[in-house]
Amino acid sequence: MATQSSLRYRGMELLVSYHQNPSLEIRNQLVRLNAGLVRKIAHRVSHQCAEPYEDLEQIGYLGLIRAIERFDPTQGCAFSSFAVPYIRGEMLHFLRDKASSVKIPRRWRELQSRGEKVREALTESLGRPPKEAEIAAELNISLEEWRESKLAGQNRNPLSLDALVSQHVDTPVTLGETLVDSHYQSLQRLEEERQQLQEALNQLEEKTRTAIESVFFQNIPRKVVAEQIGVSPMTVTRWIKRGLEQMVGALQGSVTQTES
Repeated sequence: MATQSSLRYRGMELLVSYHQNPSLEIRNQLVRLNAGLVRKIAHRVSHQCAEPYEDLEQIGYLGLIRAIERFDPTQGCAFSSFAVPYIRGEMLHFLRDKASSVKIPRRWRELQSRGEKVREALTESLGRPPKEAEIAAELNISLEEWRESKLAGQNRNPLSLDALVSQHVDTPVTLGETLVDSHYQSLQRLEEERQQLQEALNQLEEKTRTAIESVFFQNIPRKVVAEQIGVSPMTVTRWIKRGLEQMVGALQGSVTQTES
């Protein structure tokens, strides 16, 4: 059974090969290799909506393919972190396109319509705006159900990003200002991963680091690298494999420290 480090090594090799010479065969290998990532995200999203898991999984593969086509292995970014926004984004686009508006139960829609007529009638007969309990009693339903039907109607309308959510001293805070800038977060995460990758690379022996930088970052063929260093191509391959395994171990250690 292939180890996790060997799978990552194989994945990096395929990504470099696809970046240098894109082909349908290599792309399909990368899709199969990263299918678990798509399934994991589809599983999470399926628990947050009513769409079948299978549909989300199929849509997720479109995002994975787009990530493969746009990934540049010379940038020093982990492919999984690069691919997640594409996969999840494709699923969310699918959900938004399929459900452009919030649907509410038919009974509640009917109650809202009848309730408005009752409100007008009671206002005229009482000479004042009626209380919610009075409207519910006239409709012959509980106050709780009347409030639920009203709330459903209110939630159906989109909320403005200019809506005021809090006031600090004399400075108002709008809903738009509280939303997370996902683009900035992605850039920040990529920069953190680049720094972690560089730290892991700096821990390698000089010859191993040179081999990896030459092959993966400078796109120099292994045979040429071997001639420049004065060793056989097989030796360069052995250095690269050992170096990647050491880097994976170092990166896993840094993730463990961050989570603990």
